Amino acid sequence: MSKIVLEQLKNELINGCSKKGHPFRYFTLATTNNEVPRLRTVVLRKVQDDTLLTFYTDLRSVKIKDIKNNDEVSALFYHPKKLLQLRVQGKAILETDPKVIQSLWTGIQPNSRKDYTTHHAPGSFINSPDEIDYLNEENYFCVVHIAPVQIEYLRLQRPNHVRVLFEKENLSWKGKYLVP
Repeated sequence: MSKIVLEQLKNELINGCSKKGHPFRYFTLATTNNEVPRLRTVVLRKVQDDTLLTFYTDLRSVKIKDIKNNDEVSALFYHPKKLLQLRVQGKAILETDPKVIQSLWTGIQPNSRKDYTTHHAPGSFINSPDEIDYLNEENYFCVVHIAPVQIEYLRLQRPNHVRVLFEKENLSWKGKYLVP
């Protein structure tokens, strides 16, 4: 039965980036630096190659600094209608292929590209939102992949809640049921 659960969680992740309004579209990403956890919401852009997760960010962001210091990250997805939670632990990988980056960049809506072209880095202090300056020819677009090594599935339901821990072993997923 854990194989059925694995397929369900994969489908939910894929739906997160393909179905409008799906709750997995936005997820909480956790990074650490100096043993301090940092959480933020990011947008799930793509799921490929047996759960490789992709999101975009500004190359100058704190999360990138954290990832460069420690590439181990966690992600939390929650579906409120299905009472389904996925906790993902994995390795963050910065995309380095310029062709892949350029292809993804051109796929972004022009009005959304400005998020990666601010003159100052994300988190910089400003006096007013009207003071944000944008670059014309330069961008700090960064593609980040998360290669999961562990996924915990928790679904609250009656008569029994279902909790399964999946761990990647030799390129395949092994599932074990847990007490919820």
